Amino acid sequence: MNFNSFALNEKFLPLLSAIGYSVPTPIQEQAIPLLLAGRDVMGLAQTGTGKTAAFVLPIVQRLQSGSRGKVRCVVVAPTRELAIQIHGVFEQFGPAFGLRSATVFGGVSAQPQLQNFRRGVEILVACPGRLLDHLRQSNVSLAAVEVLVLDEADHLFDMGFLPNIRAIINYLPKQRQTMLFSATMPDEVRHLALDVLNHPETVKIGGNALVSTVSHALYPVAAHLKTTLLLRLLEDLQSDSVIVFTRTKFRAKRLSEQLLKHGFRSTPLQGNMSQVRRQESLDGFRCGTFHILVATDIAARGIDVSGVSHVINYDMPDTVDAYTHRIGRTGRALHTGKAFTFCTDEDKAEIAAVERRLGCPIERKTLDGFDYRAREDQQQKTEFQRGPRPSSGRSPASRSRAQAPARTGGSMTAPGPARASGALTAPGSRAQTPSRASGTRSTETSQRSSLAPRRRTSARDYSVR
Repeated sequence: MNFNSFALNEKFLPLLSAIGYSVPTPIQEQAIPLLLAGRDVMGLAQTGTGKTAAFVLPIVQRLQSGSRGKVRCVVVAPTRELAIQIHGVFEQFGPAFGLRSATVFGGVSAQPQLQNFRRGVEILVACPGRLLDHLRQSNVSLAAVEVLVLDEADHLFDMGFLPNIRAIINYLPKQRQTMLFSATMPDEVRHLALDVLNHPETVKIGGNALVSTVSHALYPVAAHLKTTLLLRLLEDLQSDSVIVFTRTKFRAKRLSEQLLKHGFRSTPLQGNMSQVRRQESLDGFRCGTFHILVATDIAARGIDVSGVSHVINYDMPDTVDAYTHRIGRTGRALHTGKAFTFCTDEDKAEIAAVERRLGCPIERKTLDGFDYRAREDQQQKTEFQRGPRPSSGRSPASRSRAQAPARTGGSMTAPGPARASGALTAPGSRAQTPSRASGTRSTETSQRSSLAPRRRTSARDYSVR
């Protein structure tokens, strides 16, 4: 089968050829005809198998005719990086049909998003928190939406986005086409998904099996020797495209710094970085400026970086699904890849779970000449320790200012009990405002959102650990 078999508009063919699409992947082969027929679809396929194109092509085909300047499709994604990636795929096809797409997520200024709403776009790719903020402030209307896509649906639900998803759906027309795509679909997530789908067709490629194009290996090692082992392993690999996964944001930052000190072209990707800095890291890794990406699980969900030869789990992931998403960064589009996992005695349960999913034991490997009995030295003890923090998280100067008497209206106010509306409040109690006295919250307070100047972003868009 080729893409001609789908009866797509002829404009698609040169676009598909230009980006190297010749033969549909299994998920595309099964899902595209159903979506072109207007059916709701729940797609379950291994990561890296072309899920994004499986819904982008039918959506562009559907929206090629009809009104312009109104939002007619909404794609909801759990992370900013994934939203940018999906938007990029729409940009490859949409302009040829006069369709415009835009991203909506927190961590960046809302002004460009507002400008896109005013100019008019047909496709929105959004993270739930910021989109809901815009909807509640009537910045954008979804009344004309024909298609809803929930991508990485298990991640959306697992991370607590379900209330936001349900709230967003309330702004959509009841008559619409809905799609869910994900690499994993636990039973509890499936039950939730069925609430938003109308008699869906299920497309299942490979079930929960791990990517068959990836070989797996375990490297048993003491925790204090992980960095030393990683350095040796990277020297032996001589690869220019490796992703190293850590469990925490702080460890990703420090480990990347360690690799830089030893001459490796490394960059971190973790949730404490600004959106601009995170995008710079991803772009630099994609184009080869950086050879090693040290990341938390933020990069394990849907980020499509071609040509990754190795994934190294510096820390064992907590679940089999997390392992699936991590190793899915290599062996993509039927290419081969390798997944190495550093493990300690504490990881036995997680290893057993992964081996059950694989259906066979994972090979244990050691490096020749590596001293696995080396004792922990002082540098290793402090490798991932945070520096000392001032008391209460404030600098001495700020504490001095906080302890100094406050000036109010030109007069000096001595430290003491707080006053509200001229009355002295009891110790430990709050001053009661009229809205609290009536038992209801102020409308202004209850509707305050992340787009207000006093807050930078919606808490819901901090979707990484």
